[in-house]
Amino acid sequence: MVDKSYKSINWNQINDEIDKATWEKLTEQFWLDTRVPVSNDLPDWRKLDDKHKYLVGHVFGGLTLLDTVQSQDGMASLRRHVRTQHETAVLNNIQFMESVHAKSYSTIFSTLNTPEEINEIFEWSDSEEYLQNKANWIADIYKDTSADPLKQKVANVFLETCLFYSGFYTPLYYLGHNQLANTAEIIKLILRDESVHGTYIGYKFQLGLKERSQNEQDAVKDWLYDFLYQLYDNEEKYTKLLYDEVGWTDKVLTFVRYNANKALMNLGMDPIFPDTADDVEPIVINGISTTTSNHDFFSQVGNGYRLGQVEAMNDDDYNKWSNTDK
Repeated sequence: MVDKSYKSINWNQINDEIDKATWEKLTEQFWLDTRVPVSNDLPDWRKLDDKHKYLVGHVFGGLTLLDTVQSQDGMASLRRHVRTQHETAVLNNIQFMESVHAKSYSTIFSTLNTPEEINEIFEWSDSEEYLQNKANWIADIYKDTSADPLKQKVANVFLETCLFYSGFYTPLYYLGHNQLANTAEIIKLILRDESVHGTYIGYKFQLGLKERSQNEQDAVKDWLYDFLYQLYDNEEKYTKLLYDEVGWTDKVLTFVRYNANKALMNLGMDPIFPDTADDVEPIVINGISTTTSNHDFFSQVGNGYRLGQVEAMNDDDYNKWSNTDK
């Protein structure tokens, strides 16, 4: 008989303090979509023309698909190669919140859209070529059990910190024009989560990369940049498809490139695009701040739903994590 023992997770003995810090930040940030009064946005929604209603619905359809990939396949792939038991716990937390994100879009749909419109949005997201490209390219890396775990972390960070942002632009734009404020509040809560997710997974990537030989590191970096260029080329097509009708394409692509550089920073890599925060539409860059509009986050639904004090990830956090063990 083989003697087996199962090791209990001990939060009093931490191998990596970043695991503990991330767990605490994520649990302090816990939220649910059902506590945000999206119905208060109906007067703004009724004022939008058909082009802009179409844009909002299909942007959220795309985001739903990508968060589904993250929750169903992304965290499962990362859990296969954890460094600590505490990392598994953090990834479990992230997986649950990715499911909350995906469900949040359905809360928005059910409030703003008719059943017929919702069906059309989901049919579109399940078949649209460029959206399916990025979902499948990322998911193929996740599902490949023989894939380099560093590549799975890269795919995760690119999705978290770059590919979502062509969709996030729309609600942030409306927020900057004092429209759809509660819908945007959900997106800001999601952004706050994604900021931590991308930084944490990027940190774990950097730890793994340092353990590789120089030749292996160079090969991973070459693949990483090639993959980003592939994703960005597809993202240009996807963005044109969504935004040409309303004339926002160039501004959205600037926002995507800015966040692609942020994804590279998470991975400890050098930025490749010239775009900075100064190039992004000011009302959108203001909206990307991961603080929320109310001191207790949900004052519109009463003081019975206060969350802990949470600070957004900042440049010092990026620097602290990226310089670990250097």
